[in-house]
Amino acid sequence: MNEQSTKRINPFFEPYNTPHDAAPFDRIRLEDYEEAFMEGIRRDNEQIEKTINNPEKPTFNNTIINIDDDTEGYYDLLDRVSTVFFNLLSAETNDEMDALAQKMQPILTQHANDVRLNEKLFERVKYVHRHHGKLTPEEKMLLDNCYDGFVRSGALLDKEGKDKLRQLTEEASMLSLQFSQNLLKENKAYTLHITDAAQLDGLPDTAIEAAAAEAKAQDKEGWVFTLDFPSYSPFMTYSTQRELRKEMYMAKNTECIHDNDCNNLEICKRIINLRREIAQLLGFKTYADYVLKNRMAGNVRSVYKLLNDLIDAYKPAAKKEREELKTIAKTSDALEPWDVSFYSHRLKLKKYNLDAEMLRPYFQLEKVIDGVFGLANKLYGITFKENKDIPVYHPDVKAYEVFDKDGSYLAVFYADFHPRKGKQGGAWMTQYQGQFIDKKGENVRPHVSVVMNLTKPTPEKPALLTLGEVETFLHEFGHSLHGMFANTRFESLSGTNVWWDFVELPSQFMENYSVEKDFLRTFAFHYQTGEPLPDELIRRIVKSRNFMAATACLRQVSFGLLDMAYYTQKDEFTDDIIPFEKKAWKKAILGKQLPDTCMTVQFSHIMAGGYAAGYYSYKWAEVLDADAFSVFKKRGIFDQATAQSFRDNVLSKGGTENPMTLYKRFRGSEPTIDALLKRNGIKRQTK
Repeated sequence: MNEQSTKRINPFFEPYNTPHDAAPFDRIRLEDYEEAFMEGIRRDNEQIEKTINNPEKPTFNNTIINIDDDTEGYYDLLDRVSTVFFNLLSAETNDEMDALAQKMQPILTQHANDVRLNEKLFERVKYVHRHHGKLTPEEKMLLDNCYDGFVRSGALLDKEGKDKLRQLTEEASMLSLQFSQNLLKENKAYTLHITDAAQLDGLPDTAIEAAAAEAKAQDKEGWVFTLDFPSYSPFMTYSTQRELRKEMYMAKNTECIHDNDCNNLEICKRIINLRREIAQLLGFKTYADYVLKNRMAGNVRSVYKLLNDLIDAYKPAAKKEREELKTIAKTSDALEPWDVSFYSHRLKLKKYNLDAEMLRPYFQLEKVIDGVFGLANKLYGITFKENKDIPVYHPDVKAYEVFDKDGSYLAVFYADFHPRKGKQGGAWMTQYQGQFIDKKGENVRPHVSVVMNLTKPTPEKPALLTLGEVETFLHEFGHSLHGMFANTRFESLSGTNVWWDFVELPSQFMENYSVEKDFLRTFAFHYQTGEPLPDELIRRIVKSRNFMAATACLRQVSFGLLDMAYYTQKDEFTDDIIPFEKKAWKKAILGKQLPDTCMTVQFSHIMAGGYAAGYYSYKWAEVLDADAFSVFKKRGIFDQATAQSFRDNVLSKGGTENPMTLYKRFRGSEPTIDALLKRNGIKRQTK
């Protein structure tokens, strides 16, 4: 056999030959990425040249389809490799991946600019936009998005403006990447190592066992606590060691402001200014104006109205909640931030005799998975079957085939549950393949993934979750349903490719089930005895649903205010980040602000994610989700006809129409804030 015939082929260059053409994680090597990126760029450029040199008059099919669709004779190689690489950069990275990202990011940004600033390509798009024939609503949406995408990327600028835009966008993309890498390194750099058992006072067994397992994994004696949420949160909630709580709190809230290579203060300032410059170059007063042009809110005024209305509605209740905390803490002074979770827990125990640890034994991860999948089955008739032949990128990850109610294949679903060294904090949904209808008319089904940082199993116990973690799972699963039910022609309009202040509706809608007795009854059984979650505990869960709800609302509003403060800047931003932050969100802050802590440098959503000038979206969508769930509460929380309407009118439509049009088709009217106020106990329920 000669050398040529045995040469290994880059797995991105050929059919994957895996179940449902799932990504072959087991065959991909680090060196495959750069080769595939460069070949993908070459193929993109080849297709663009073919399009702009087409002697035929520009049409929707020979221009817009060619830009949006999989390229003629090829799968979209650049999209294929980018999806895998950047998803793993968040979920399973290492120093070599980080270095490659630093190398490839400017190349990829330059290529994206080359496409969007290609004058001949834009001329064809502009011609079709002005002279198109009859189009379906989805085709018209794609055309409008395509044209608008070119304009918003600088296609109407002169050469000097285009050159300037290239420089700004390339720098901004590199800084966003650096921001994320710094935050991950800082988060993983800190540990609290305890060797004295007396310092574990107050901590539940689950937290102690997890810390012992972490210590063992690090070849240390005793117990190790980290800044990952399943470790950090129980420590802040239960530890009686106030000085250690302070140490943990300060470690968490001073990430990326230390005098080291991971400091994000100047990076944030530069990102804010770059985005302002980009927006103003494109003819907008501020970056927020640029962003909100394509949002349900529409303008800055509408965002501030929502945030201020919420402050007016919730602040009186939040002040009462704060006073209750002071009472149980037996202080008239402002509580220190590291005391808030500790005394909130004690207050909840006093008022409702309820504690997250009481519920953990009933929320074994495997049972929660059954419950969440069972909920999807009750609502939509879909089923999940684990398939171990589908490759995964880490042993923690489970891969499932999803089947529709008629038994047909619907999607691949990956679930990645636990924190680890190379994984960002938080929780998110992503996808490895979007849904679309290919040139042969085949409906290419999506491969979606939810990535979380839930409590790990220990040698003594399986993974036992808190109710909050169950809610997180439901939230991300709601996003995944949006992806799995996608049923549109064009991938760029399918699934979660919707306006940003609509994307949280399906996820937040699912959170409502976490406190519904009939749902909890389906899966919440004690992991040792098999006994169901007692009615009395369910009653307390429901009763405590709105515990500290006003405080939680103001916290989200404060983040929205901070976001808007940065991105409504009209002039160069020169303020020091830390004092600016304290002032920007002051209206929504009731607690003590420490001068040497900072949220901005960790605020991935608005610095490295897609939420810049859009963090208000969570509260905007909460109005929608409360209103939507009120329909289910009226007709039955498992009502399949209502669920089918939600699927048909919202979940399957992606971004093919204006989101308010889709919502009104499901609901029959626009939402009001009333359902949210009633759900949170701010406004009295009427019989």
